[in-house]
Parts: sequence; C-alpha cells; structure tokens
Amino acid sequence: MKITKIMSDDVITVEPINDLATVAQLMKKHNIGFMPIVFDGQLLGVVTDRDLAIRGYGNKRDAGTKITEIMTSDCITVNNSTSVDEVSEIMAKNNIRRVCITDNGHLVGVCALGDLAVRKDYRENAEKVLTDISHK
Repeated sequence: MKITKIMSDDVITVEPINDLATVAQLMKKHNIGFMPIVFDGQLLGVVTDRDLAIRGYGNKRDAGTKITEIMTSDCITVNNSTSVDEVSEIMAKNNIRRVCITDNGHLVGVCALGDLAVRKDYRENAEKVLTDISHK
C-alpha cells in the first residue's frame, strides 16, 4: 500500500519568515509537536517542539529568532509513491517518528508513528519503529 493512503495531508506549515514565538503558538493552538517549513510549496526543513525547547529557548534564542535558525534542513523525506512498509523501515533506521511525504520536492503530507499505530494492518510496523527508536 502506498503511503498516501495513510498519511495526513492536512499539514499545518509555516514559512521561513516566521519566528520561534509564532511557531510555538501555532503548535499550541493546533496541539502538534512537528511543523514543516515551506516556501512556495517546497519543503525547506522541519521543526519540532523539542527543537524549540533545546535549540531555541534552551540556547537563549530570542522569541523573534527566525525559525530557519533552528530548523532541521536535511530532513528525511520520501516520495508519495513509497510503500508504507518502506516508510516504516526508513523511520526505524533513522530514529524518527515522522517523515515528510513529497512529490517533486513539494510537501504533500506527513506520516507519523501514530498514523501507523491506529491502523490494524500496520500496528506491527509502528511497534518495530518505536522499538528501534527506543533502543538507539
């Protein structure tokens, strides 16, 4: 099965002009801990709530600091034609809980560990990803 069948496609994103405070407020508002940074549909990077805490505020960055200063720009992505099993393996191998799904560099969705866990056919995949992440 292709990843597009289970990914979330209603992804909240921000642009590189946004600052730490704006991103933190959006994460709070939408109850999320992961946000892609995009410009003209192109994925530039990602930021997590942990990035905000550790790389941002933990390093005494000002709330007005541009999000691009703390984002992960070399994030792992997969093409929208990738299978769910392949995505699970990539997540486990790279110790990540979320992966951005792209089509020619444009963000089309995100697959999170939870997207695997809530589907009966993929619970074993989710368990393997979490086990691998926990043992690294």
